[in-house]
Amino acid sequence: MQYVPVVDLEQRPLMPTTPARAERWIKSGKATPFFRKGIFCVRLNVEPSNRHTQPVAVGIDPGSKREGYTVKSKAHTYLNQQFHAVDWVKEAQQTSTNARRARRNRKTPCRQPRQNRSRGGLPPSTKARWQFKIRVVKVFDTIFPIEGIGIEDVKALTKKGCHKWNTSFSPLEVGKKWCYSELEKIAPVTQFDGYTDTYLTRQRFGLKKSKAKLSKVFDAHCVDSWVLAYLLVGGDISPENMVVMECKPIRIYRRQLHVFNPGKNGYRRPYGGSMSQGLKRGGIVKHLSYGKCYVGGEDAKKSRISLHSLGTGKRLCQNAKPTDCKFLAYNSWRTVKPS
Repeated sequence: MQYVPVVDLEQRPLMPTTPARAERWIKSGKATPFFRKGIFCVRLNVEPSNRHTQPVAVGIDPGSKREGYTVKSKAHTYLNQQFHAVDWVKEAQQTSTNARRARRNRKTPCRQPRQNRSRGGLPPSTKARWQFKIRVVKVFDTIFPIEGIGIEDVKALTKKGCHKWNTSFSPLEVGKKWCYSELEKIAPVTQFDGYTDTYLTRQRFGLKKSKAKLSKVFDAHCVDSWVLAYLLVGGDISPENMVVMECKPIRIYRRQLHVFNPGKNGYRRPYGGSMSQGLKRGGIVKHLSYGKCYVGGEDAKKSRISLHSLGTGKRLCQNAKPTDCKFLAYNSWRTVKPS
């Protein structure tokens, strides 16, 4: 059974409740429903009868293609989410670099070359991956009373003859340490070993992990995130809630001076950005014909916008009028129906 997160009038998280009780609250006017990044929640309109909260932990199972997240207390498993990893930044950064170098070879006015500001610190692709974990946990922290975060520690391969590579130079190691320091600002972080903690605990409980890493089932990634959360709060050794909510980040293309390939008469139209006719791209809107969907790009004349399906991401139309859309909420990832 899935549970419904609860917040008070000041948006402070309380203990989740059952769907039946949340429905009674809504019908009686005691609570108001709302969605937070695809998660159904309720906001109490009265003073709660009890503000006591139990320890709630978040388990994070990192991955190269998919990642598992579980929100759990000792008594219940409240949420299982499987996210598609942010894996397009490296290719986009390379494309941007090639375009910049090509512009410098054309006979056109341009600025003088300056120092590459992307050098130093974290590579953009590495930072995007670890930064997304922080964004997800921050959303959980707004609707659940989180008191601990458990994450499976990943380690970089050691280069022969350079034993300090893991801790000093590897982008993976530098990225994860930065991520852990940011997560510590939300709740205490506990690092677990993939074999001695996750694997052996899973084997002891008789839980199996699927080899189909790209599948949407609980056994793909959320089984490990559940184990990590269990190691922090304990509880029953068999998960009673195995419903998985699949989520995929919405890719917002960065604003460019123009598209790479010219159109008619050599004209290069502007491309990219985070706004379409005053509406935030990725934001959820309600259209007269298409219902609830999210905002995409805009046309070359900057008068119409495109709308996309919340479930599949498929483009529904390219010529929607902004006046026909009612903005509902900001959004940065789309949610697939639970499997």
